[in-house]
Amino acid sequence: MLRATSSLSVLQELEWRVRRTADPRLGEPYRNKFIDERELTVILLFEDSLSLQFGSGRRTKRETLLQMAGLFALLCAGNRDRVGFWHASPHTHLLRQPVRGRTEILKVTAHLLNLPMPERDAGGEVVIDWQYLLRAFPHHSMVLWLSDFPPRPLPAAWVALSRRYQLIGVRVEDPWERVPPRRGALTGIGPVRDEMVPFHLLSSANRRRHARWVEERDAYWEQLFPARVARVTVQTDDDLLAALIRFFKARARRVRQ
Repeated sequence: MLRATSSLSVLQELEWRVRRTADPRLGEPYRNKFIDERELTVILLFEDSLSLQFGSGRRTKRETLLQMAGLFALLCAGNRDRVGFWHASPHTHLLRQPVRGRTEILKVTAHLLNLPMPERDAGGEVVIDWQYLLRAFPHHSMVLWLSDFPPRPLPAAWVALSRRYQLIGVRVEDPWERVPPRRGALTGIGPVRDEMVPFHLLSSANRRRHARWVEERDAYWEQLFPARVARVTVQTDDDLLAALIRFFKARARRVRQ
């Protein structure tokens, strides 16, 4: 579990945890390995929907995804890649072109982590201009789409985007979204419409509807990213660095095959 709370301390905590996996002075196994690789351009596409403000534990889905974005950026900085981002919320969009160098990447990442969450009274869904994204960044860039991926139609120009970019999905989910607790009636605030939503957790009809929603969400997720090595799912109570390491190890095994 990450201990930091502010944006700057989150970055410092993430950087410490990344360094600890490789720094021989910290008592960890270490081996030098030099690989000649060309520079990679990584774009963090952060879909800041109102539904990310939900969290049944210590972290909301939004906080979890932002920390994942910070981890990816730090790893890219260590690999001497270029990093940019596209922040999409219900009514605003902010694009930062890729930069290189540890200092510049940390500035860009801190900017993303400091962006305020959308106001609930803003309402509406996030609408991403996929046609603009198709020409906004260099060819063969890696686009990390960070979202909770509710079931919906495929994005426009998805096939063209898949040909131009290397697309990777980073999905966050709360444990209650996978298996809701058995606690009778529960009333909460629906962040998308900003209204009180009663939900009877012991109702068999409601649990069947929830199960169908989970199936539709998983089907949409796999339709977007058919290859397992192109998608990673994290829960709000996960060890995020461990989840990221598992993801890259799986991708490395796929490359060796």
